Amino acid sequence: MRSPTAPIDGPPGAGSRRSAVRLSTAGWVAGLLVTALVLWSPHVLFGYHNPSLHLILDSVDACVALLVAYLLHERFVRRGRMQDLLLAQGLVLLAVAGLGLTAVTEWLARGQQGALHVWLPLSLRVAGAALITAAALVRPGRLAPRTRWPWTVIVPAAVAGVAAASLWAWRERLPAALDATVASAPAQQELLTGHPVLLAAQGGTALCFAIASFLFTAQAARRADSLLDWLGPACALAAFARVNYLLFPSLYTDWLYTGDLLRTGFYLLLLVGALREIEQYWNAYSRAAVLEDRRRLARELHDGVVQELALIRMEGHGLPRGEPSRERILGACDRGLDEARAAVHALGHDGDEPLDLVLRRAGREMAQRYGIHLEVEVDDTVDADPDQQHALVRIAREAVANAARHGRAGRLRLRLVRDGDRRRLVVEDDGAGFDVHRATGAGAGYGLISMRDRARSLPGSLEVRSEPGGGSEVTVTW
Repeated sequence: MRSPTAPIDGPPGAGSRRSAVRLSTAGWVAGLLVTALVLWSPHVLFGYHNPSLHLILDSVDACVALLVAYLLHERFVRRGRMQDLLLAQGLVLLAVAGLGLTAVTEWLARGQQGALHVWLPLSLRVAGAALITAAALVRPGRLAPRTRWPWTVIVPAAVAGVAAASLWAWRERLPAALDATVASAPAQQELLTGHPVLLAAQGGTALCFAIASFLFTAQAARRADSLLDWLGPACALAAFARVNYLLFPSLYTDWLYTGDLLRTGFYLLLLVGALREIEQYWNAYSRAAVLEDRRRLARELHDGVVQELALIRMEGHGLPRGEPSRERILGACDRGLDEARAAVHALGHDGDEPLDLVLRRAGREMAQRYGIHLEVEVDDTVDADPDQQHALVRIAREAVANAARHGRAGRLRLRLVRDGDRRRLVVEDDGAGFDVHRATGAGAGYGLISMRDRARSLPGSLEVRSEPGGGSEVTVTW
């Protein structure tokens, strides 16, 4: 998938940090609670002899792993981050280990019960867990060399091939991983009778997933990444699944036990993270498409309407100074240009800019246009949503234009302040002033009416203070 203009991840807010920590905490609590209940509660006896359900869960888990691996591969193609590549490779190995590999190796090594069909999937799962831990340890911003080689598949295939060839060559000497009675033992019985290497491998993978859970949670608290938020709790469940496999090796028997459910929980959380990532991608893609269309409209307005209005204004300056219609034409052109330029600006920006930056830019443009001195004092902690920003900028532009055109002001001051729960935008000038009651009464001009309507839509209020010869002050409170 092509990357949209809008970024997929970035600095998270406090809410995102708390969410990542809460999710991982929930994963650890769930895994610990399930394991504790199984170990110490005499009333919790969970175990079913169901080979078919084993196969179903293996297939579902492998399909989810491949789906998430494909998503991570596409992220790696777009961004070139080593973390995405290592994660994808680890999940591919876990998927290969679960795609009926146990049954295949058992068929190939008939008579080697408890040997090859256990050691090969176990080797791939250990390698997959190691790659996931390496992904958590690698610096998040580290880039991998760009290449057309599909390393997401090549490395897992090479690992699987080497492991399979080595174990096949030593198949006659492989020790029995499990006692022959394990497959028929009741699942509620604690079973620590496996080969020491088997137990060490399960403990090692549990440690790998536990480390990865802590590291991914810490990274999710620093980065806004939908998939990363769910890796922490997912790895926590995977760690407890391996602990359960250490106690009850149901992965290699016909019994379905808590380790299998915790392992499936690991993949389901990965699936949730993948779905959130896909949703975020398409939302960003839609926003990028809308923004591009708006920019196209802005270019059309700038190259068409704005240029024609500028031509009319230029021609209007050629009229005799005593001509009554001259000032009306020039005033109409100035207002039309202001409206068109404001529309061009609104269409050409995505609304993610802070309010103080938008006001500073608008004030600078107006000061240059009318040749006045404008002071801007803004509190950068005052924020507003895109619709409010648009209304506030239009009010500020109208107030500055009125002060420059009608009040003949030489100096203006634009302030943005916070007063408790209220926020205020104030435009002051040293112009000729006017009679407020007369200007805002029944015969009020369209500019003041428009400013008042925009202020009400915030929702807020507009207050105008002025007197002849004393300048004026326009205050918007919302």
